[in-house]
Amino acid sequence: MLAIEASIEASKEIVRIYNTPFTKESKIDGSPVTQADLVSSKIISAKLAESNIPIICEEIKAENYSMRKAWEKFWLVDPLDGTKEFIKRNDEFAVNIGLVEHNHPTFGLICSPIEEAVIIGDKHLGVFSFNFANAFTTSRWKKIEPKPLGNPLTIATSRSHRSDLEITFLKDLELKHGKANFILKGSALKFMDLALGRADVYPRFAPTMEWDTAAGQAIIEALGGTLTQEDSNLPLVYNKQDLYNPNFVAKTKAFNQFHEA
Repeated sequence: MLAIEASIEASKEIVRIYNTPFTKESKIDGSPVTQADLVSSKIISAKLAESNIPIICEEIKAENYSMRKAWEKFWLVDPLDGTKEFIKRNDEFAVNIGLVEHNHPTFGLICSPIEEAVIIGDKHLGVFSFNFANAFTTSRWKKIEPKPLGNPLTIATSRSHRSDLEITFLKDLELKHGKANFILKGSALKFMDLALGRADVYPRFAPTMEWDTAAGQAIIEALGGTLTQEDSNLPLVYNKQDLYNPNFVAKTKAFNQFHEA
């Protein structure tokens, strides 16, 4: 429950700041950061620290690889995924909390602060969705099951990033499946669309970090889907020396079954 408590507490502060005339700054790498990123980071890190499990969080300098490479288990957190969308005020941002064990995500939580909606996934327990009001009443959680392939195919893509390689990939999909529907959305909310059956596949051929995908990977895999590297078709791995992800494709169970048939 720590992750749920952390995400809801952080979300309430994110929304409070969202509804004020906040300012933005630029980090060393040029990416934007706001007070909401920092406040959310502080809240989530403090709450997860109660578990005595190490944390890698976007807004906190990571431990040196020489130390963290020995970690068998750690939290991986993006306290405000979709800062650009937050700044644009289009509501498409999320809180991501993943638990990584032996370099692979085993639990994931994605939260929409605006919709007050949460989805969690665990490889042993399954995938569930609930709203803030029902967060601590598990009998009111809705169990999510794998959905059939969409007809037409629905592809989730980034609102802010699309490379030439991704455009080629999308054209190839439409050659096989016919004209597709597209969901253009920022942040890890695209993983929620996959899990809830609103989308079938999510390709990402632009830079992402481990904290962008760990929660989503755990959720999609708990539903029988995959999140794999575009070039090797192997699952993403975590706690690398360089925390950048390679290009990847997230696929539902039904999408994979269609392509294996």
